[in-house]
Amino acid sequence: MTSHPARDAAWLAGLGDGLARAGFCLLGRFEPVPEDEVPHTGTGHAARAVFVVGSLSNALFEVFASSPEAADGLPDPLDRFTRRVLTGLAESEGLGIVFPFEGPPYHPFQRWTLRAGGFSRSPMGVLAHREFGPWAGLRAAFLSSEPLAVPAASPAEGPCPACSGTPCMSACPAGALSEAGYDVPRCLAYLRANPAAPCHAGCLARHACPFGRAHAQSPEAGSFHMRSFVG
Repeated sequence: MTSHPARDAAWLAGLGDGLARAGFCLLGRFEPVPEDEVPHTGTGHAARAVFVVGSLSNALFEVFASSPEAADGLPDPLDRFTRRVLTGLAESEGLGIVFPFEGPPYHPFQRWTLRAGGFSRSPMGVLAHREFGPWAGLRAAFLSSEPLAVPAASPAEGPCPACSGTPCMSACPAGALSEAGYDVPRCLAYLRANPAAPCHAGCLARHACPFGRAHAQSPEAGSFHMRSFVG
């Protein structure tokens, strides 16, 4: 792996630009400690910086829709597109990479994203952000054997602990959200029994979240993700 000693603010901005052109975004970063269970980089070096890579559905879907993976009819097109594009970008930057769909065992991506800051756990089972709401997908983590020369900001708290009324919980027609958490089998059973339900164009609980409305999934992106979920 090529050494990149000057992983500074300019390098970080360039990384963000490269991700944006491919439909992805940088959600945050942190310096790992052993308790984070971050693997070594691809050449066996310890990771000294972790960059959490995500996506906002509409921006990613616009790029993905014209990709060969979207048209080849094979399983898991979005995961395969993600692997191809982000692996190429990581290699060009001398970074290791891991994905949330690798496993088992699976990497603790939600825990890493919480370490990066700005997110909180939501009743929907996904993480929520004050700017992005529940619409940021977790796609990969870049691992650097060199530290970033720019100190990370103090982690901010996500929106859910202070949310008034938790509108997401009352918006679910399946009753799949409760204080006990997200009941995935109940959600799936409702969707399969109600093929005309509006949920098939996007989760109504997510759409009820008061945060991140500017990033809410389009019906096209929502339908794609719900078809993948229902199977």
